[in-house]
Amino acid sequence: QVQLVESGGGLVQPGGSLRLSCAASGFSFSSYAMSWYRQALGKERELVARITSGGGGTDYADSVKGRFTISRDNAKNTVYLQMNSLKPEDTAVYYCNALRWTPRMEYWGQGTQVTVSS
Repeated sequence: QVQLVESGGGLVQPGGSLRLSCAASGFSFSSYAMSWYRQALGKERELVARITSGGGGTDYADSVKGRFTISRDNAKNTVYLQMNSLKPEDTAVYYCNALRWTPRMEYWGQGTQVTVSS
């Protein structure tokens, strides 16, 4: 059974930090690119950060460049999102995504709430 389980969300003040984790099971984690998406209330889901299957390549939304860092540990089947200098506009539900192109397979986690507020 495929599972992506996010953790680490919560309430943080502006300027603070959080580290999200996504533990994967039930599929060949090291063969999948991993991403973090987020969806704020009333808005569409957007890509936040992506990391290649081997971890050698990353990509970020312009809005989080220089503040967020995605990483992965293939030995632990886990992907992380370190979020620093958080802003109220970072408030959203954050989702973990696994994607393999050939053949195409995609999985989603259930999401974890991040709220940035004073």
